[in-house]
Amino acid sequence: MHLIHRGIVNKKYQENLLKSFKLAFKKGYGVETDIHSTKDHKFVCYHDFTLNRIFKKKQSIKNLTYQKLKEISHGNKKPIPLLNELLKASKNQHFLFIEIKPNFSPELLRKLVKETSKYSKCVFISFKHQNILNLLKINKKIKVGLSFSPPASVKSIIMKSKIKNINCLILDKFYLTNKKIQTIKIQKYFYTIKKKSEFNKYKMKNNLIFENL
Repeated sequence: MHLIHRGIVNKKYQENLLKSFKLAFKKGYGVETDIHSTKDHKFVCYHDFTLNRIFKKKQSIKNLTYQKLKEISHGNKKPIPLLNELLKASKNQHFLFIEIKPNFSPELLRKLVKETSKYSKCVFISFKHQNILNLLKINKKIKVGLSFSPPASVKSIIMKSKIKNINCLILDKFYLTNKKIQTIKIQKYFYTIKKKSEFNKYKMKNNLIFENL
């Protein structure tokens, strides 16, 4: 299975926008997206911790209400969607790999589990592995994955892949050709494939998270 990274289908479609996600679904792919929580505890699809890169504003998502965030993003014609909007757009037909960017409190994680409970194709992933372990304490049956990037060692990845109820690993493409990684039994997804040549080379035997092809 292949996923479109942040919904970036091509150069015309920007990251983590509802129209980008919808086009990814139309093409038959699931999506990987990132989420944060606003000051008033609304889950939004956005990659960075601040608005600086996209909106040139040095403000943190966690310190803004959703209404204020909506005003800024809509005013710049790059509307930041609520996770709920993405869920509805998926119609429970396409996989959503939801990356939790910050450390979420147990209360926020419970809220997240509740809001997504009707959508069976959600997979929660995070580089902050405590998020995933805490999610499993809430509901051991939800689908979860651990994310890794260099310099994480192959040994540590293999060790953590054995944690009970972990469904998959999200791995930097740096690990794609590692023989020990390839022998890990659970599902593995490699990110971020940005060249069509790479996609064509690895797509038959690997799950890929790709963009802009």
